[in-house]
Amino acid sequence: MSTIDEIKSRIDIVDLVSETVKLRRSGKNYTGFCPFHANTRTPAFVVFPESGSWRCFGQCNEGGDIFRYVMKKEGWDFPEALKRLAERAGVQLQPLAQEDRASAEEHERLRTLLEEAVTFYRHQLFHTPPGQAALDYLHHRSLKDETIEAFGLGYAPHAWDAAIGYYAGKGYTPQELSEAGLVSERESGERFDRFRHRIMFPIRDPSGRMAGFGARILDPNDVPKFLNSPQTVLFDKGRLLYGLDQARKAIRAQDQAVIVEGYLDVIALHQGGFPNTVSPMGTALTEDQLHLLKRFTRRFVLALDADAAGQKATLRGLELARQALDHGQELAFDARGLLRHEARLQADVRVTTLPAGMDPDEVVNRDPAEWAAILQAARPVVIHVMETLASGRDLDDPKVKSEIAARVLPLVEDVPNPVEREDYRQRLARLLRVNERALIGTHPAPARTRRRRGPAVERGPAAPALTSMQPSQAAETFVLKHLLHRPDSLYLLDRSLQKAGLGRLGQEDFDRTDYQLLLRLVQQSLEQDDLEPQRYVQDDIPESLNDLFQELLAPSALVDTSYEAQLKELFRAIIRIRLSHYEESIEQIKNLEEDIQDQGELHTTPYGELKVQYIRAKDRLDRALKQPLTRE
Repeated sequence: MSTIDEIKSRIDIVDLVSETVKLRRSGKNYTGFCPFHANTRTPAFVVFPESGSWRCFGQCNEGGDIFRYVMKKEGWDFPEALKRLAERAGVQLQPLAQEDRASAEEHERLRTLLEEAVTFYRHQLFHTPPGQAALDYLHHRSLKDETIEAFGLGYAPHAWDAAIGYYAGKGYTPQELSEAGLVSERESGERFDRFRHRIMFPIRDPSGRMAGFGARILDPNDVPKFLNSPQTVLFDKGRLLYGLDQARKAIRAQDQAVIVEGYLDVIALHQGGFPNTVSPMGTALTEDQLHLLKRFTRRFVLALDADAAGQKATLRGLELARQALDHGQELAFDARGLLRHEARLQADVRVTTLPAGMDPDEVVNRDPAEWAAILQAARPVVIHVMETLASGRDLDDPKVKSEIAARVLPLVEDVPNPVEREDYRQRLARLLRVNERALIGTHPAPARTRRRRGPAVERGPAAPALTSMQPSQAAETFVLKHLLHRPDSLYLLDRSLQKAGLGRLGQEDFDRTDYQLLLRLVQQSLEQDDLEPQRYVQDDIPESLNDLFQELLAPSALVDTSYEAQLKELFRAIIRIRLSHYEESIEQIKNLEEDIQDQGELHTTPYGELKVQYIRAKDRLDRALKQPLTRE
């Protein structure tokens, strides 16, 4: 039994959830009001003791195991959830290897150094004459002292060695200062303060631990306008979001994350009563950043200034401009990238535009209600693009219509949901005042992305024994074992699923949180080009999942069938997983309806439409399971 399974066996999910949710027995399961969204009329939250899982049939439409529950409730990542639940269960986690322990201690010392830097820069801001100019600037931007304190803002002195001298007095070595990203080095080997005469913004990870700094100029002649810490073992600007440590509870409570461009925008919006706001750090929005946010919500609003959301930037976005913008703080708009994120995350990504010439902090300082209205007006990505391209154009000109259609239709085809695709085509037809049939078949087929594949393997892991697992759990294990052995199988598998009119394999197909994280690692291995996918998975497996990973990769009986036959079995296994999920959901909805009606609370229940959707989805899966699977 793995450590994760041992923890699950020792913690009763009903006891865990009951600490914060009032549960009532309903047959062999328990029901209550979902703790992740507002609802006081009908219970939509169900706990399944037999499988050790939970599910919300209401607004969240999410579920998982005990790890997923505490991760969503507390905003922890998986290692943190594993540590806390292991302590609760009395399970001893495997100690780190000697080199890993040394690395962890090194990271902790660097974080302590960065905390010292926060104190140093804060003192410079509030208690030195040169810092007064920076404080005056922040006050001019309408920030209050308590807000400045809450975000730990500071000032870097206008000197080449002020910080170096301070940290040396604290016992830190020049090498540690370099590793923390606080000093830079010339070719001669001479070190100097990286941040000079700048306003300093501490950047923390979602748990509030120091990772690095962002810095803004005070002298308009200095360049670059914004300067971040360099890439370090703690700081990766593509995997962090400014303000998330303070925004995560508000994001969860409001079930929405708002993404703006600048540090000061985030701070002003928090001060103005909109604490669900975060910002990337001078880069195009990455899927890793959205995955951070997905722990708390699946609803994202990207707030762009009028120029960034305009026609020129929109066209640049359609060409997939993703370069890091070290010369300034600019949130690149990438329409197709956002659509891919939306599909993979099964999220709702929207875009809104600010008044011309205004930043979010100026809007909220002028009128908080105006900012709320701007967020309310946020539009889906495709609608934003089509309306932006059409703005100010002569829509009576056939060539203009053709140009807009040529740019928008590829985006429409990228939308995975057929109902949404049809709606966007209808909207575009109405906007251009053309017959919808004219938009079908006129756009070029989307280019296929070529991926490097490893050598063909004719054998793979056999399905695990079913004696100790429920059928759906055994199928999940079989699928994951296969993908860990052959990550490139995911290409053909997703294509087969889509050809059958079904969605691609996603984390929601797995009940176990650790399985979801391993699937995400497989997906990431196919999104990079530096290593062969299997090598990437092996090199990047988190320490907290290593035992499970080794268990799934352990030698097992191999089936004597072709790779194509194995792919077909993989396809059928996923169908069986989804069938099991829908059957369980339909049965539980029936139980919820019976409970509500037995209590005489409602003559009709709110779950009828959802049940119909599940029944239709189950019918599609039944048909797909019966159809022969052909490979293109």
